[in-house]
Amino acid sequence: MNKGRVMIAAPKSGSGKTSVTIALLENLKKRNVKVCSFKCGPDYIDPLFHKSVLGIPSFNLDTFFTDEKTTREIFEIHSSDYDFAVMEGVMGLFDGLGGIREEGSSYHLARVTNTPIILVLDAKGACKSILPMIAGFKAYDKEDLIKGVILNRTSESVFNIVAPLIEKELSVKALGFIPEKKDAIIPSRHLGLFTPDDEEKVKNVIEILSAEFEKNVSFEKIEEIAARKEWKNFHDSTKPFLEIDSKKTGTCTIAVSKDEAFCFIYEDNIRLLRENGANIVYFSPLHDEAVPKDADAILLTGGYPEEYLEALSKNKSMMDSIKELHGKNIPIAAECGGFMYLHKSIEDRDKERYETVGIIDANCVFTGKSVRFGYIEIKEKKASFLNGEAIKGHEFHYYDSERNGDSCIVTKPVSGKRYESIIENDNMFVGFPHLYYPSNPSFAKNFVKKAVDFKNKRQR
Repeated sequence: MNKGRVMIAAPKSGSGKTSVTIALLENLKKRNVKVCSFKCGPDYIDPLFHKSVLGIPSFNLDTFFTDEKTTREIFEIHSSDYDFAVMEGVMGLFDGLGGIREEGSSYHLARVTNTPIILVLDAKGACKSILPMIAGFKAYDKEDLIKGVILNRTSESVFNIVAPLIEKELSVKALGFIPEKKDAIIPSRHLGLFTPDDEEKVKNVIEILSAEFEKNVSFEKIEEIAARKEWKNFHDSTKPFLEIDSKKTGTCTIAVSKDEAFCFIYEDNIRLLRENGANIVYFSPLHDEAVPKDADAILLTGGYPEEYLEALSKNKSMMDSIKELHGKNIPIAAECGGFMYLHKSIEDRDKERYETVGIIDANCVFTGKSVRFGYIEIKEKKASFLNGEAIKGHEFHYYDSERNGDSCIVTKPVSGKRYESIIENDNMFVGFPHLYYPSNPSFAKNFVKKAVDFKNKRQR
């Protein structure tokens, strides 16, 4: 098939775009189409779901994190080897920063990447009233990107009535419908987690959604929209994020946590570390006995340590390994769950405390509510990992620390609210914020440099 791409978006959250995205991806996979997916925004959960459950490579794209040129470049780098790319939008199509700015919205990403939009509408209880809703979105679509609609939670009879009107009056392709299916609801996820019982339910839901999609939605029309000539590729698609000196490759080894407890990883963060010359070795704080012996730096990613506190606490050899390397000044970066793991203890929801690594002389406690949420910009007070500059990121956690750090100033992009965060010294940058390295590649470059310096000192 011809190369193509589409964005699945909706007027609001809860309209069914996730279900349609999953069904489309599964159908593409069944047709042996080489497909990848992208999530609009900072969310780790949907890309993790696409990779672990559907087996489809998935990445993040975010026009708050990166400027328009860099966003296009990241898209092209990841999609160039695939025949089809599916983007899943976030919230409502036009909802960006603060709910009102274009930046960070699904529409901004579609415009920046010149991607046609398929609008998913929750049509339950409506018929011809669907038309003015589509007309309103079309009127607000100044780039004429909305090319098709899928009606969710409606019947074949309603679709057959309104589809000709949609195409005649609005010049939008009526692609099909998904009937309401009470047994096709994805089980609720605690921050994306599934229990073993849920795993089987999810597979059944995917099969149901995929079958309904195949039966009631025109794949041929989607392919026509996705493959139109105006959805061209970009001229800078082969450029890496950084100019790389091939002599640098393999100059150090960075050990990155990756298991059930630590699974929040932006693929582009890892890419930047590699492009600066780092070998990446994954390890499990849950299951391994120690940090890999050849590690020159440690990256502790975010995730769900609170769900595995007993097992993490019992793995004392791993915690001793991290403490020993910290005593030798190995460079350490840690985010959210990884940051929590470095504390003396983490308290569970029942107020029971579990011993953790202990590098940070403080405890983490469950607050029962979102502590700090949303996009942020983090600026160093003293130049080190960031050269005194700023990097963009995101926070979302229900835990808080007795010691959040004061090495950086964090600013909210819309309200301008500021607070201190991050514990940093020459060899450590740890805190709750999740960083997106492409927003300031200096972080990856300096992290690798510190790893190389550590390796050289150790070898003397």
